[in-house]
Amino acid sequence: MESFSRGWNFLKQAWSMAFKDKDLLKPSIYALIVGGIVSVIGIIPIIIAAILFGDSQFGNIVLGILGAILMFVQFVITYVFSGMTIRLIYDYLTKGDGDMSEAWAIVRRDFFDILTLAVVSTVVGLLRQAAQRNRNTVAGNLARAATGLLEVLWTQAAVLILPAMIIDDLNLKEGAIRVGKIVKENLLLIGVGAIGVRAVTGLIGFVFGVIAFVLALAVGGGLAFASGGNTTITIIGIVVGALIFFTIIMLISVFSSYTNTAYHACLYIWARDVEKATVEGRVANQVQAPAPLAAVLG
Repeated sequence: MESFSRGWNFLKQAWSMAFKDKDLLKPSIYALIVGGIVSVIGIIPIIIAAILFGDSQFGNIVLGILGAILMFVQFVITYVFSGMTIRLIYDYLTKGDGDMSEAWAIVRRDFFDILTLAVVSTVVGLLRQAAQRNRNTVAGNLARAATGLLEVLWTQAAVLILPAMIIDDLNLKEGAIRVGKIVKENLLLIGVGAIGVRAVTGLIGFVFGVIAFVLALAVGGGLAFASGGNTTITIIGIVVGALIFFTIIMLISVFSSYTNTAYHACLYIWARDVEKATVEGRVANQVQAPAPLAAVLG
């Protein structure tokens, strides 16, 4: 319960920053828009390939390649805009203001490193998918469990490797070594689960997702019922209901993306400061955490 309370308090602190500097939210919004457009465009060749080649071996290969490309591009989009958010938060905490042009310049500087991070995430994702397709045997179930664990571990590592790239200009190998050292030497001082940010954002997302579904059903179904069988009004009701649902879902996505990115950025900044204090011979537990975390931990 304490973890959930801390997560809630961090959420309030993170959004307090966003309300003071609106630039902090822009990358999450851009990621949603760009990701949506790319998904719509990317699904077109997949549908065409499925129609042309069907369930043939060649068709499965083509679909696999197209799916992998789309997954890779989506990871790139996620990491590019998350990287911008990280830089904006870092500048806000260290300079009092986040600058979009500076954040974009840093992302361009680290674009190749971001691509390598996306490649590894794509490989992990493909391994997970392959294991899911072969789960009817003991070996398949073991592979599914192993790749599931790998995916969880890599996801946790990637959210800290990205700040290492953006803040300290490290490549994938250097970032992975830095994160490994942070975890090994317990420089974060707290476990990732000690502040339940993911639990809080997940619960809020679920609640508002349910509300979105109920509202969409009520509006769409209400108009369809009131239409008395009029096809035009029924279609309008369905469209309006769908717009309400997907609008709220998009807002939930922005909310979750920004909050979790802010959390991991603050964690890395704190670990970085603790590491520096340790090297300099200062007392690590006296290092002040970034303001949003400091307010939560007291």
